[in-house]
Amino acid sequence: MKYAFLLLAGLALPGVTLAQAPTKVKTKLKRGNAPASSPAKQPSATVQAPPADYAAQYAARYITQEHLRRDLSVLASDEYEGRETGTKGQKMAAAYISQQFAADSLVAPVAANATNPYLQTFDLERSAWQPGGTITVGGKGYEWLKDFYAFGRSPFQQATAVQPVFVGYGIEQGEYSDYKGRDVQGKDLIVLLGEPHTADGKSVLSADGSATKWAVDFRAKAGLAAQKGARSVFFVDFSPKADFAKLTARLAPRVMQPIIAPAEQAGGRAPAFFVSPAVALKMLSTNDAAIRSYEAATAAAKAPVASKFKPVKFTISAPQERSTVSTENVLGFLPGTDKKEEILVVSAHYDHLGIIGGQVYNGADDDGSGTVGVLALAQAFSKAAHAGHGPRRSILFLANTGEEKGLLGSQYYTNNPVFPLASTIADLNIDMIGRTDVAHEGQPDYVYVIGSDKLSSQLHAVMEAANRQYTKLDLDYRFNDPNDPNRFYYRSDHYNFAVHKVPVAFFFNGVHADYHEASDEVSKIEFNKLEERAKLVFFTAWELANREERPVVDSNKP
Repeated sequence: MKYAFLLLAGLALPGVTLAQAPTKVKTKLKRGNAPASSPAKQPSATVQAPPADYAAQYAARYITQEHLRRDLSVLASDEYEGRETGTKGQKMAAAYISQQFAADSLVAPVAANATNPYLQTFDLERSAWQPGGTITVGGKGYEWLKDFYAFGRSPFQQATAVQPVFVGYGIEQGEYSDYKGRDVQGKDLIVLLGEPHTADGKSVLSADGSATKWAVDFRAKAGLAAQKGARSVFFVDFSPKADFAKLTARLAPRVMQPIIAPAEQAGGRAPAFFVSPAVALKMLSTNDAAIRSYEAATAAAKAPVASKFKPVKFTISAPQERSTVSTENVLGFLPGTDKKEEILVVSAHYDHLGIIGGQVYNGADDDGSGTVGVLALAQAFSKAAHAGHGPRRSILFLANTGEEKGLLGSQYYTNNPVFPLASTIADLNIDMIGRTDVAHEGQPDYVYVIGSDKLSSQLHAVMEAANRQYTKLDLDYRFNDPNDPNRFYYRSDHYNFAVHKVPVAFFFNGVHADYHEASDEVSKIEFNKLEERAKLVFFTAWELANREERPVVDSNKP
């Protein structure tokens, strides 16, 4: 849908840029009932007019609940089928976003794409697990989606003999290392989920006993295993509260969803297989009592201890069907004025989870809310530019694909940038800004800000100043803590810019009961909060695009 009906005829906002000094205006006093002795004309007086606040004016006109609702009602509708990467719905969303960029007269910067130069197209590989996978240990067979399941790219397309290696919790942190002195290149590892902890559940890896990232994020362990050269990881949860059968039944529809990934990806995460405790005990040739003894000894030592387990060979078949798919980032570019060679990126991911078990996962908050925020910012900046109040620096509005598949769209852009990363001053990334999490129910409006101080103290200061002047939200930094086990800093598209030392700020409302569920619908979006959070990003972007100096990279916080 085009924006033509929003072009206000004769839009004439007063004309100065941020760099201009206030205008002097001469006024003449009108004749009145002055005394007869007074001169007929009073001398001219000079008064100081306040500088025009264009940021506030354009935010008020174009970043509105009405505009946000209109776009989100399209992108998060069933018609778009959940916008899963590489599917018809994702491509429909890419077309819609590019149409809005065109309607706002943004430049289409991808010259290599003759069909639609707003689209940065690239290929990925789709892998879909096939039924019938098996694990055979000691002559006994175990079944796919009953005794084991997996995520990732299977290295076991055909029945393969495996000699596993047990590496404890698969953790490396400070002096604690399950890999010390071990060569696991090309090996298949058995790893305990969780982390060593005391009898009352306190982590031995943190000073205060709080859980670390290793307690909840198997991806961190799979990533570390890949760094060590492992071929695959077999995870097992021996905790008393674990219910493998129930968890497997719940996850089965998602496990069977196609996996989208680069065909050949260096680094990343090792394929992650999850086996039942019964299967793991067979693999380790041990019993439950020996596992409890190992866990207790590790916790008491606060260090890895030698185990008496003797892993046995087993055979596994876990086939996948593979095919090549194309997908697209959507780029809209607004050239700057006197500092146009420097680029500010405003980003969000527009993909979601697609259709799972026959249900459409519309992702209204994740990340429909961020996507429509980018569209609103793009329109506001474009209208300002076409009225003569454009930003000094150029702005790239970047709608990423493949975020839910592992930040793939932003990874592709930062590895193949249309504009040099050396000229990119910052990335303001918006991922979920339309809801309220449990921690803030009944509290003043807020937004989590993550990463704003990790590379540039100036970026952080600009964002805070914009909030003080305009939106006055409660800025919550709890997830900016490097010890936060959720690791949100590493889980959205800004991170790929940070890897390249581009300063970033990530705006986020936190997870809620509808996160990654089919119930994440437009009807639950709080558009008043979405509007204010989008405005905070706009005001931050306005200052970054117009200030004299780009943010200095003066930090390297974890």
